[in-house]
Amino acid sequence: MSMNTPNKQTSRLKREILARIIRAYLGDNFEEEVRLIPYKMRPQGSDVPFRCCVHKERAILRDRVIASLGFDIEEALDSDLLSNIAKAANERTKVEEYPLTLLQTACNECVPARIHVTDLCQGCVARPCESACRFGAIKVENGKSRIDQTKCKSCGLCAQVCPFQAITKIIVPCENACPVGAIAKDEDGITRINHEKCISCGKCVNACPFGAVHKKSHIIDILKSIKEKKNVVAMVAPSMMAQLPCTPEQLRSAILKLGFSDVVEVAVGADVTTEKESKEFRERVIEGGAPFMTTSCCAAYNELVEKHIPEIDEFRSTTKTPAYYTAEIVKKAQPDAVTVFFSPCVAKRREAMKNPNIDYVLNYEELGAWFVALSLQVAECDGSEYTKESSAQARNFGITGGVAAAVNSLLDENEKAKAHIINGLDKAAIRDLKKFAKNKNCEFGDLIEVMACPGGCLGGSSTINGFRQASKQLAEYVAKSPEIKDVLKNN
Repeated sequence: MSMNTPNKQTSRLKREILARIIRAYLGDNFEEEVRLIPYKMRPQGSDVPFRCCVHKERAILRDRVIASLGFDIEEALDSDLLSNIAKAANERTKVEEYPLTLLQTACNECVPARIHVTDLCQGCVARPCESACRFGAIKVENGKSRIDQTKCKSCGLCAQVCPFQAITKIIVPCENACPVGAIAKDEDGITRINHEKCISCGKCVNACPFGAVHKKSHIIDILKSIKEKKNVVAMVAPSMMAQLPCTPEQLRSAILKLGFSDVVEVAVGADVTTEKESKEFRERVIEGGAPFMTTSCCAAYNELVEKHIPEIDEFRSTTKTPAYYTAEIVKKAQPDAVTVFFSPCVAKRREAMKNPNIDYVLNYEELGAWFVALSLQVAECDGSEYTKESSAQARNFGITGGVAAAVNSLLDENEKAKAHIINGLDKAAIRDLKKFAKNKNCEFGDLIEVMACPGGCLGGSSTINGFRQASKQLAEYVAKSPEIKDVLKNN
């Protein structure tokens, strides 16, 4: 299974920048310290590990700082001082709408995607490439196959049949990873993100080997709220419990040390989601005769439905996400709370923008950088108990199949859903969803669980632990947790 794994080298760069920004904010001269970040990371005469010269490295680091401060790199002027941008970040009252931005300084402007004949071509007598091409795009000329790019449809059949593997498909990593065609070169050959198409799945972020696609952070807004001594409540997604080598109780203590006034498991909201979604499945499918129902927990899937497959909306569960119900619970109990959702992915930032009960989103990479900035060893913290109990089923939402299993746990034996799991949104999965909507039928099951990331939230684009270790750690936590029927009974 292919995980949506972050690039380790670019992740380290981003984490170092975030840690420096956090230390600067907590220090005495925030704006000036931010201005100096590129120079301190690449001082004059230092090694230049990635680019042609120290000046290019600093230019890219500057852009990474701008994104980490929460701004669109495309909107920043070359003449803007980082100190002024830091000041603007500290003074803003609203975060930006779209969570992704693109560093043109870091983008390598990859050659266009195409089918290419390499020098390995032998111009063989069989010429299977010619026979395979249905569009007449490939011919053998002067002893070598040639492709007419005006006719080529990039189907790849010629590459599949070549006995010498002499034909290859050249891809642009970010474009190839995007399941909805939201990132591509414009007429000037400049890579752009089309936010009207983008579903914020984050696949392009991890696919780019240059780290040119960047997440815009809310870290300054969160730090400011804590500095102003507001009631800042952390809402921790179930997958967070598997990211660091510590117990959930130690994690809670560590987050409190950062200045948060309370830490709530989003699994509490997942219990609400499970209860409501199981009832909805019973009413719509078992009693109402609907052919199938899809889950609605994944924010990227919800964006996909709204932007690209509106015809499947009638089959999507109307139940809200665990983050939605958790924020509702927190705001009801503490109306003055500033709520921060701890997220494994980019898409939750888009969900938060639409929910007045969620103020900010902090991803796992940013949390890790915060701990690094303070030299806080989470595994050495004394544990503190969560005030609200949540179930094993809710805590298992973070892994593929967990949502469907939770729904089934509240259905009688004769009502059990036949689950069809979409383990990662790609072009093939989107074609299937469109087919199910068109035919008003899913031959594979009557409950379709959709996870944008392979492996579920544990494979999210902002996770910091390897999938195998994370799934093992989460399973241990789930095994110690109460059953949902007991939790609902006690509540």
